[in-house]
Amino acid sequence: MSVEDEVLKIQKKLSKMISPDGTGQEQALDLLKTLQTLNIDLDILTKTRIGMTVNELRKSSKDDEVISLSKTLIKNWKRFLAVTPQSKESSGSSSKSASKSASKKESKRDDKEKDRGRMQTSFPASSNSMTDAIRLKCREMLANALKTDNDPEVSSTADELAEELEDAIYSEFKNTDMRYKNRIRSRVANLKDPKNPTLRTNFLGGAILAVKLAKMTPEEMASDEMKKLRERFVKEAINDAQLATVQGTKTDLLKCGKCKKRNCTYNQIQTRSADEPMTTFVLCNECGHRWKFC
Repeated sequence: MSVEDEVLKIQKKLSKMISPDGTGQEQALDLLKTLQTLNIDLDILTKTRIGMTVNELRKSSKDDEVISLSKTLIKNWKRFLAVTPQSKESSGSSSKSASKSASKKESKRDDKEKDRGRMQTSFPASSNSMTDAIRLKCREMLANALKTDNDPEVSSTADELAEELEDAIYSEFKNTDMRYKNRIRSRVANLKDPKNPTLRTNFLGGAILAVKLAKMTPEEMASDEMKKLRERFVKEAINDAQLATVQGTKTDLLKCGKCKKRNCTYNQIQTRSADEPMTTFVLCNECGHRWKFC
């Protein structure tokens, strides 16, 4: 006897045992155990409809073992129904569709990566277009400050040096705020200054590197003439201070509020009306701090 015939035979017997009161099911457990040993496939389940019969038996039975074994058989047979030929086809088409979708996503991802790579190879690599525009404009201003003559060689060098200088300034501030802009304006003004050609020549010639020029103070960038003038002012200020020291009166009664030392010189001058006391001006001989003592 084939498996299908044996299942049909059991199915008929179980059908007779299905009753609302659950009586006459003495052999049901043995029949279910027999079903459990048979090699039942999807084709047999479809032809015999044994699954529906077992499920009806489970609903009508009052025997816990019958109910439990029926549930187990139904659960096992449902695995066959989960993978039908039709579902396989749909699974295959879904798989193909998913594969195509994945391929499209990968293609789009590759295109984005390529675009990102192209963006990174060209300046500037930033997501903020306003920041890019500012940096490009600053590079242009620096390059123009270096191109005072129409020498083609200087023009090509000026563009490269302008990029290096702007990049060095941007690396310090990490943004294009007012500090960045003031630093750019300061470099542009000094490089364009006709009275200070040495700075521009040294930068173009490589005597001053971009990283150094980016951080130079106004005093360091100044022309030789301006440096000499500042030195003269400093000397005159020192002389004025020394003259005041000579003319004043030394004392250790007064303490400097800055360096906390008692090495001071004071002068008294009548700054108010004659019937009011004189004003005392004090100079610290140690640190040069000046203040008015009342």
